[in-house]
Amino acid sequence: MNWLEILLSPAAWLAALGIFALRVADMTFDTLRVLFVMRGRKAISWGMGFIQSVIFVVAISSVLGNLDNPLNIIGYAAGFATGNVIGMIIEERLAIGHVQAQIVSPRRGVLLANALRQAGFGVTEIPARGKDGMVSMLSVSILRKDTGRIEQLVHETDPEAFVTIEEVRPMRRGFWRG
Repeated sequence: MNWLEILLSPAAWLAALGIFALRVADMTFDTLRVLFVMRGRKAISWGMGFIQSVIFVVAISSVLGNLDNPLNIIGYAAGFATGNVIGMIIEERLAIGHVQAQIVSPRRGVLLANALRQAGFGVTEIPARGKDGMVSMLSVSILRKDTGRIEQLVHETDPEAFVTIEEVRPMRRGFWRG
C-alpha cells in the first residue's frame, strides 16, 4: 500500500485510533501511578503499574506489527501526549495527599491564624522579620482538597498575605484535619 491508499483506508484510521486510545489509557495510568508512588501508596501503585504495562505491550506491539502505516505512529505519539495531560487533570481533581502552606502576613497574622483555626485548621504561628519589619509566618498543614478553601480564607482575611504551598507526607502525630 502506498501512503495515499493508507490515508484513505478506514481500517488504517481505525487501527491508529485504537492505538491512540490504548496509549491514552496507558499514559493516564502511568501518570497517576507515578503520583501514587510519590505518595507511598504501594498497593494502588502495583495495580496501576500492572494494568499500565499490559496496555503498553498491546499498544507497542500493534505499532511495531504494522510499521508501514504512519498513522499508527502518529496515533501512538498523540496518545502518549494526551494521556499525560488527562492523567494530570484526573490527579488534580482527586487532590490526594497533604500540603504545607506557609503564609506570611505583614499586619493581620493573629486575625488570620484565628480565622484559620475557626475553620478547623491547625496553625503554627511563628514571629519573623521581613524586608519591612516584623511579620507573622503561619504554617498550616492541610489536605490538598482544602487548598482552595485556604486560599479564599487568606484572601478574604488578609489580601496582602504571601502564600506558598508544598506537598508533604505526614509521618506521625500532630493535628491533621481529616
